[in-house]
Amino acid sequence: MQLRDAGPGRRPTGQSGSGNTDPTDGVRPDRGFAPVIVVGVVLVAAVAGYAFLPATLASALVLVCLGLLATVGVVALFAAATGMVHLRQSGEATRDHAVQAFALFEAFSDGALLANSAGHPLWANPAYRRLAGDRSAGDGGEDQVHSIERLFSDNPDASEAIFRLSTAAEQGRRASEEIRMPGGIGGRASGARWYRVRVNPIAGDGAVANLVGWFVADITREREHQENIFQELQNAIDYLDHAPAGFFSLEPDGRVRYLNATLAEWIGIDLAEFEPGETHIRDLVSGESLSVLQAYSNKTESTSELLDVDLVRIDGRRVPVRLIHRVPVAPDGTVGASRTLVLDIRSASGEEAGRIAEIRFARFFNNTPMAIASVDREGRLGLTNARFVMLFGRSSKGPHARPVDIVQPSDRGALAAAINAALAGQSEIEAVDAAFAEAPDRSARFFVSPILESNSGEDAAVIYAIETTEQRALEAQFAQSQKMQAVGQLAGGIAHDFNNVLTAIIGFSDLLLTSHRPTDPSFQDIMNIKQNANRAAGLVRQLLAFSRRQTLRPRVIELGDALSDLSVLLDRLLGEKIHLNVEHGRDLWPIKADLNQLEQVIVNLAVNGRDAMPEGGALTIRTRNVPQAESDRFREQGFRLGDYVMIEVVDNGTGMPQDVLEKIFEPFFSTKEVGKGTGLGLSTVYGIVKQTGGYIYVDSEVGRGTTFRILLPRHVLEPSEIVEEEPKPETTSSADLTGSQRILLVEDEEAVRAFASRALAARGYEVHAAASGPEALELIANTDVKLDLVISDVVMPEMDGPTLLREIRKTLPDVQFIFISGYAEEAFAKHMPENEDFHFLPKPFSLKELATAVKKTLSGG
Repeated sequence: MQLRDAGPGRRPTGQSGSGNTDPTDGVRPDRGFAPVIVVGVVLVAAVAGYAFLPATLASALVLVCLGLLATVGVVALFAAATGMVHLRQSGEATRDHAVQAFALFEAFSDGALLANSAGHPLWANPAYRRLAGDRSAGDGGEDQVHSIERLFSDNPDASEAIFRLSTAAEQGRRASEEIRMPGGIGGRASGARWYRVRVNPIAGDGAVANLVGWFVADITREREHQENIFQELQNAIDYLDHAPAGFFSLEPDGRVRYLNATLAEWIGIDLAEFEPGETHIRDLVSGESLSVLQAYSNKTESTSELLDVDLVRIDGRRVPVRLIHRVPVAPDGTVGASRTLVLDIRSASGEEAGRIAEIRFARFFNNTPMAIASVDREGRLGLTNARFVMLFGRSSKGPHARPVDIVQPSDRGALAAAINAALAGQSEIEAVDAAFAEAPDRSARFFVSPILESNSGEDAAVIYAIETTEQRALEAQFAQSQKMQAVGQLAGGIAHDFNNVLTAIIGFSDLLLTSHRPTDPSFQDIMNIKQNANRAAGLVRQLLAFSRRQTLRPRVIELGDALSDLSVLLDRLLGEKIHLNVEHGRDLWPIKADLNQLEQVIVNLAVNGRDAMPEGGALTIRTRNVPQAESDRFREQGFRLGDYVMIEVVDNGTGMPQDVLEKIFEPFFSTKEVGKGTGLGLSTVYGIVKQTGGYIYVDSEVGRGTTFRILLPRHVLEPSEIVEEEPKPETTSSADLTGSQRILLVEDEEAVRAFASRALAARGYEVHAAASGPEALELIANTDVKLDLVISDVVMPEMDGPTLLREIRKTLPDVQFIFISGYAEEAFAKHMPENEDFHFLPKPFSLKELATAVKKTLSGG
């Protein structure tokens, strides 16, 4: 098939004057007869020569002809193999195909145009010519075929669409555009017309290469039909929006897919800002009403329910409504979006007064904070309010639900007995505490009362239930707090008395050691006494740490450096079976804590981790910053949001069950064998962390290991502050600890007073001793001695140390003060006068520590 460009103003070749195109025009007969004639001539020549020529010449002629035929055959086969020669169909077959193709396009109701790559038209079907206003499409006249660009040249917007289609054709892509033409193509229509224009590049070679098919369809009626449908849909939405009743649709998960304008007005929301799926039904109804809706959401069949609920306006006011609620259920059990009609019961007429009263009662019944349910004589649950469904879930609904099924098996006996007593008519109401069947960690208190006027088969008793989960938790917490406080007070009191005893033991041991040489037989015994007293002092410090009354020496420290120094000690403590891994966080914030006590915490946790890995394992200590935004996940009662530095101590040991986790911080609780632990390790850790202002958490799983997390508050450095280094111990062996100043020693414990007086007097000081505050004041008043220093206990009968200081300041405003106590300095410093200058020496102390403190204070250190 050959197509020739008709050029401007000419009809493409093959178009007759009648406007009918000959589909076979340009289909030429095959010119394949010449090779056949040549082959025939050669064969005839060979036969003639063989017949008329002598045998020798005839044989030569035959050989030449056969060679020529063989050569032609080989050349033909080679040409066919390389594609230089094509086997073609017969002219009749080609003509038939062309006739069928052109007949198909001629019958198209849509306009079809065949153009070359430059856009020049080559052929068009009658429908296209009619769209173009071509008279030759129907009256036999002659006219040119318009290009697609000229067809839509009257409309600039259409020109842009045609340009996009042309660009797609150049790129070898199919494309489609819908174009609106005011007055139609050529402006011949009475109104606007819509056209769908498609372009389809034709892939091929030869005569059909670089051809483009254009198709134009008038879709005005289709558009009008769509607009009519859209308008009807808009009308339906408008009818629904302005209906006198509300309407909404819920997804199975409670998200609101649709609500009409009437309901939006009742609730007080702007429908223009409503986004389907972003609002949940919990935002539109009260909590009690939500439980009622949820109780009817999990259905196995499509049924309509009448529900009386309260809508909640955005200003918090409630709107009582009645819902006709239907949840569609597909045959396969899939639950669809609900269809819910909302009726405003506030505008009911007077003849419905009885129904309004019933609805009002339903509101009160469902909105009460107490769970209420009726019980029939068979022990089955009947009517239940919203609070009852909220507490006990869907197990409280259904025709066979029983009250005993909603509590734990261990509590069912007591509840069943109370119900049976009520069914028997006993009016005495007894409370029954029981845990929920679906949530054992939750509990409620049940009251069962009879309905004396009931008949057989009707409700015979009423159950009232109040959740007591939070109350019981608070009671347990309060009891635990009281127990811990009592133990802490006991431990603190014992530690205080022990400190006095140990101070005397250590002090008199030091006095004995000053008069015994290492070669003396009793020297070693005295040293053993002192060493054991120091061990006892360590145990007392643990008691004080638990009671949070120990003495801390907080200073600003860099946690990374502290852990690096401590890791050497931890390696020795953990042994060869335990691999220690210390992971330092980057740019750790400084903290303020007692370094020695903090090291004790980490060592204690590390040793506990070692004991939990008897076969060996890995212990990891890692640190990192916890900013305020992240600290929210550690919230507990009393927790303060802020910036913290976290220390994690992780082991992969045996782990701990839940019942052990609940007691690990209690004093004297230990899972170790008798004689292998005091039970004060973790309670000491807890006390130190709390006294430092931090928090400690523990996670453990049996067989997986344990993780302790310590949160210490970030310390913001003041301009004058620097991170202090660990002070080096002073070499006091050669220091001069003697003096001649006058000292007043006030101590109610005789042994401590005697030891301190002898120790200071032995170093040249003039010591005046008093057993109480009043005695000390009397001594000052009755003597003319000018005191240089007062050493006073803090806790004493009749008058404590801070009170004594205030009284002495009235007569001796410049005297130096040293307080000695087994309690922490912070425990009494807050009761001291503002800007008061004093020194502190914790008990128990040795002779050298006492002498050093006195020398340092008197010298102004």
